[in-house]
Amino acid sequence: MVPVAHRTVSIDGLEIFYREAGPPDAPVFLLPHGYPSSSFQYRGFMAALGDRWRLVAPDYPAFGYSSQPPRTEFDYTFAGYADVLDAFLAKLGIERFALYLFDYGSQVGLQLAMRRPERVAALVIQNGDAYEHTLGPKYELLRRYWAAPTPELRARLEEAVTEQGLREEVQGEVPPHVVERISPDLWQQAWARMREPENRAIMVDLFAQIQDSVALFPAYQAYLREHRPPTLIVWGPHDGYMPAEAAHAYLADLPDAELHVLPDAGHWLIETHLGDLVRLTRDFLARVHR
Repeated sequence: MVPVAHRTVSIDGLEIFYREAGPPDAPVFLLPHGYPSSSFQYRGFMAALGDRWRLVAPDYPAFGYSSQPPRTEFDYTFAGYADVLDAFLAKLGIERFALYLFDYGSQVGLQLAMRRPERVAALVIQNGDAYEHTLGPKYELLRRYWAAPTPELRARLEEAVTEQGLREEVQGEVPPHVVERISPDLWQQAWARMREPENRAIMVDLFAQIQDSVALFPAYQAYLREHRPPTLIVWGPHDGYMPAEAAHAYLADLPDAELHVLPDAGHWLIETHLGDLVRLTRDFLARVHR
């Protein structure tokens, strides 16, 4: 286990908080986070892998400890977050990296990867979807809102951005003996920030924006099919958004990918099955990103 440093960098007037671990000259592993978390989700993962890789995990604007400009002054979309990641990499002088794709981070990361595919040395995909036909039942409310964005349906989405809603988002559908491994810090830290009305509005806007990302799924698939980056897929099947079928779908475009479905894991397996994830990732990166 190595120390994890906590730093900030200024990008276009925004203060972007990030965590970093590992030697500065080691191969880089970029860790975009998911919803409703922040770079906090990677704290143990970074400490465990920082002996051989340089891991960097920034907080998106309006998440974690990064700036939150008004909605009128920042593009709160996955493309806007990809712009921030691009500028973040340039600021740190990072030209090539392995990329972790998880939850919202898969949408941001894939848009980043498509801009300059030669930068991506490898992918680690963990419960991040890219195939519309495998979207799970928890997408139903989102689909209804996309089809008819009424005030009533938006109010339903706003119910997810509450303390109880965030807790349910994190604990998901995993078995009881696994739920107790999930730290309450994951949703409590998020709620400390999201209790502000402006932040909640940003989060609901992002729910609506997922529709645009789903429309890009064919482009994501074309990128994977054409460039075939070395890929490790680690999946928790107890996931109402991204069931096991979502993991297997990647094999259509990445037939050489290494796939592991952890039977009792869910969306937040980085919290509940960290040892398995570290072991699989270490073995994979040692072969493809040394």
